[in-house]
Amino acid sequence: MKIVIIGGVAAGAKAAAKSRRLLPEAQIDIYTDDSHVSYSACGLPYYIQGNFENWQKLVIRSVEEFEKSNIHIHLFNRVIKILPEEKKIVIQDLKTETIKTDSYDKLVIATGAAPNLKNYPEISLNNIFTLRTLEDGVLIKNAMQNSDSITLIGGGYIGIELLEAFIKNNKKVYLIEKNPYILSVFDEDISALIQAYILENSNNLVSLITNDTVSEFIGEGNVSSVRTSSGQVYPADMVVISAGVKPVVDIAVDAGIKLGTTGAIKVNSRMETSVKDVYACGDCAEKINIVSNTPVWVPLGSTANKEGRVAAVNLCGGSEDFEGILSSAVTRFLDLNISMTGLSEKVAQSLGYDTVNVIVTKKDKAGYMPEVQNITLKLIADRRSHRILGAQAIGCGDADKKVNNISMGLHHRITVEDLLDVDFTYAPPFSTSVDIIHTAAQMIKSKLS
Repeated sequence: MKIVIIGGVAAGAKAAAKSRRLLPEAQIDIYTDDSHVSYSACGLPYYIQGNFENWQKLVIRSVEEFEKSNIHIHLFNRVIKILPEEKKIVIQDLKTETIKTDSYDKLVIATGAAPNLKNYPEISLNNIFTLRTLEDGVLIKNAMQNSDSITLIGGGYIGIELLEAFIKNNKKVYLIEKNPYILSVFDEDISALIQAYILENSNNLVSLITNDTVSEFIGEGNVSSVRTSSGQVYPADMVVISAGVKPVVDIAVDAGIKLGTTGAIKVNSRMETSVKDVYACGDCAEKINIVSNTPVWVPLGSTANKEGRVAAVNLCGGSEDFEGILSSAVTRFLDLNISMTGLSEKVAQSLGYDTVNVIVTKKDKAGYMPEVQNITLKLIADRRSHRILGAQAIGCGDADKKVNNISMGLHHRITVEDLLDVDFTYAPPFSTSVDIIHTAAQMIKSKLS
């Protein structure tokens, strides 16, 4: 069997490695327009921050290691066309500009996501960056070291991680966010708390500009400032655009492969596309939300690895299903842990749920322990079925631990009453005798009664 994989960062690399274990004699080729394969793009903000100096630590598996497993890596090779009827792909060598073709028995599309720049002015000046590849990370870090003020566009997960990186390097940052609050995937009541923490703990290095967008990059040669739609001008020795990404699906569309309602490639639970013997996984593929059973597109490295594995099992003749996702995520800003799972209240309401929620703030350990910190938990349930729909937690304590606990329950359609019966661990250095999850569940039960 001949397996061809387009893209080799997370999902593509995982699909290749798993396929090799399942089919030792198969021919496996990865084509990528990138300079590396199998690296942790999620670690780039922490490299920029200075947590480690050598960017090569982000490389999980080198080209040479893949080749030792008889997996052939074709760097700087962009697949420009898929010919499903002929079971061929057309490739452009980016170094020589030559065009060639290759055949496949099974094809995996793992083209990932790319920065979405369609709503921004033309980028004709230097020192304006996006963060996607290892090279991007190196360029941003170098530019940061020679900058005093930075304009950061977008307050999502990557934007917050870059914000932390910049202020830890003592840079003045102007963060511009089009929504009323940063981290808009959270409900506004939680986002407002995150925003307040950032402003209170950034030593006056951060200016948050919300409800505004960039209309012009100003400068000669290098960018020197940005103008927003409200007419304000903010200084910028460099600009980083981290305001969202889009799935890379052009070659799939050209090949007649169906997209889902989210604009990503539609796949079934086996990661099969609408075209026979063609699979898609990772950030280019649509997912199903487990709670609502609705299509979603949430690009996360953890999901990409799971999907790459499932695609490999099925294309190699096995049978495995990918149930879907809960959009579970975690990040941090300084000492504040920020995490969520399932549906936010605003999304749940948009899907027709009659929601009930509580917000609880409580110590993460016994109050007399020296390292005790606060956690704020928002728990969301459906009024009719009493089913837990989602949770959001922030705090300088172990907020993500509470979210992970609830995530397990969401997989099994847990109700408020079920949650009250869960036997959480307790000892003073680790938790309170009445867990914050139990407190929140009891409060919701009282509201439902």
